[in-house]
Amino acid sequence: MNEPIVARHWLPAVLPKAAPGIATSTVLILGRIWNANGAEHSVGNAALMVVLATGAAAAGGLAAAGRNGNGVLAGTCLAAAGGLALAGVAGYADGWSLPLLLWALATAVAYGLAARYWRTDRRDTLAFERHMTVKREDQAHTERIETLRARTQIEVARDAATYATALAEAMTARAALPGFDPTALNRAGLPELPALDISKEH
Repeated sequence: MNEPIVARHWLPAVLPKAAPGIATSTVLILGRIWNANGAEHSVGNAALMVVLATGAAAAGGLAAAGRNGNGVLAGTCLAAAGGLALAGVAGYADGWSLPLLLWALATAVAYGLAARYWRTDRRDTLAFERHMTVKREDQAHTERIETLRARTQIEVARDAATYATALAEAMTARAALPGFDPTALNRAGLPELPALDISKEH
């Protein structure tokens, strides 16, 4: 069976690749907006961000620790800690140099972690596609064999029905011949033909 070809839009393919850069850029922009609205050199705001970032990092470490660590939760908590630290620095600093440096570092780390996930996801997707291809080929092979078997059975049944019809017509024509005497055949030593019960379906 031929599957229909569906043209995919480019946006769903590009958006996951741009997500880490969009996330870090959004945090940087929000931090600079916060800086312009009174967070510059504010010790209280900086202390708040330090506490939040430390708490998120600690939660990520606890989620990753142990034999049954949750990698997704740990990654989310550590990403939140990095975002809070970047936002705190962007809000507290009076220039663009340090926030941009941290933004570049955070973006590089985010893309490094995302690339590992993308490789794993691509490997799993390829393995699943190979498995489904093999399964579809096996099913198609089985369907072809069953189709050939059904056609063979139909042809055999059709030939048998044709032979039975021809035999019945021949026996009827022989019985209708003038001077045909089945007892004479028996006296001559010829075997008696068995009685046939032929039912034809139309």
